[in-house]
Amino acid sequence: MGPRQEDNGVLLLGVVALICSAIALLPGLFAPTASIAAGQPPAEMVSPSPVRVVGTPFVPNVNPRER
Repeated sequence: MGPRQEDNGVLLLGVVALICSAIALLPGLFAPTASIAAGQPPAEMVSPSPVRVVGTPFVPNVNPRER
């Protein structure tokens, strides 16, 4: 006799959880470690360039009864 059908659902859930956790942990194996990144100088932060607004700026209608 094999396992009951209710036990198969729990087994399937466990197998899917293990596969998903293995897939989630896989990129961590290839991430650079702190010792590799410690030798590089810090990157400079550049201020973003100003944005030109073309047309009328959007003003939300917070009170739709008044126009």
